Amino acid sequence: MGDIETPSSTHPRQTVLLSILPTKEFASSRKGMLLIAEVALSFVSFICFAASTAAAFVTFPLLEFLTALFLLFAYSIKFNERFKGFLWPLMDFLRCVTASIIFFIISIMSVSKYVDAASKAAGIFGFIATIVFALDFYLIFNELATFLKQGGGETNEEPSRQQGEFSDSDSD
Repeated sequence: MGDIETPSSTHPRQTVLLSILPTKEFASSRKGMLLIAEVALSFVSFICFAASTAAAFVTFPLLEFLTALFLLFAYSIKFNERFKGFLWPLMDFLRCVTASIIFFIISIMSVSKYVDAASKAAGIFGFIATIVFALDFYLIFNELATFLKQGGGETNEEPSRQQGEFSDSDSD
C-alpha cells in the first residue's frame, strides 16, 4: 500500500523506451535495413580496430557509427520532414560516398599492413561496410536521378515523397 512504484508506473517507461527505438515499419524498409546494417558494421569495425594494433584507424568507424546512428533515429522519428534546413538526401548521399571510400582505404591498409587477427577482422568488416555503404549511395543516387528527371527540382519536397505523387498523376 505504501509502495512508491505501482504496476501502472512501468507503462510510461515502456513508452519512453519504445519512442527511442525505430518503428517496425521503418526498420523493415529498405532504408531502415541499410541504416541498421551501417550502424552494426561501423560499430563492429570500431571494436575490432580498438582491439587491434591498427588503432590509428579507430576514429573513422566511430564517427561513422555515430553519424549513421543519428540518421537512423532522425529518419525513424521523421525528423527530416520536420526540419527542412538540410537537403537530407544529398547529405545522406555524401555521407555514404565518403564512408565507402574511406572504409575501403582503411580496410586495405589494415589487411595488408597489420598481421594480428583483430586488424584482419576489422578489415573484413570494413570491406563488408564498404559494400553496404556503396549499395546505399547507389540507391540514393538512383532515387535522386529519377526525382530530377521527373522535374522534381521545381518543388521543395524530398524524392521519397515525390515518387508517390508522380505515380498517381501519371496514371491520368
